[in-house]
Amino acid sequence: MAPTKKDAKEEKEAKLTPEQSAALIADYLRKQNRPYSATDISTNLKNRVTKAAAAKLLKDMHERKEIEGRAAGKQIVYHSIQDEADEDGLEKLQAMDAETTRLREATTQLKAEEKELKLALREGTSQVPLPELRTSVASLEQEKAELVARLAKLKGGNLKPVSLDEREKVNAAHRKWQRAAAARKKIRHELWQVIAGQIEKDKIEETKEVLGLEF
Repeated sequence: MAPTKKDAKEEKEAKLTPEQSAALIADYLRKQNRPYSATDISTNLKNRVTKAAAAKLLKDMHERKEIEGRAAGKQIVYHSIQDEADEDGLEKLQAMDAETTRLREATTQLKAEEKELKLALREGTSQVPLPELRTSVASLEQEKAELVARLAKLKGGNLKPVSLDEREKVNAAHRKWQRAAAARKKIRHELWQVIAGQIEKDKIEETKEVLGLEF
């Protein structure tokens, strides 16, 4: 009876060289990234590598430090060698952990602030009556309209610009009257000191009210 395609395929798969079997096992361990015994590997590879061959190949690969192996009960399990993280990678991981911690703390603080602001907003709304709020809004809208009207006049160029000479004259007059006001204030203070020295202490405030003095 001629061999079927299935028999030919099974025969082809069974005739792996030791190098091919070792490569197949190493690739399987790398992809699975977990420990397996020789029996597990042989079974999981659908017996393409026999249990005895797997045990020998795993032992040889372990001795060549191509894979890791450790005792687990009465059997030895093997796994692929894990790449050790380099120093730069560790520093990046530490920086990421620190940034994660900072962001988590910042998020917690912002949530607390948000809660406080919402509470303050609710309290503020409950304290200010709605009619008062409407009056304030109406007043602000009127003020806005007046400012817009003034701005329109300025933009329209209908107002005559103030020249530098006129501005300097106004400033000079302002400084002049400031000096006059300061001198009068000093005279008023000196006169009051003279008056206050001539009246009884308990009548000083009453005298100020009678004279209409506010200082």
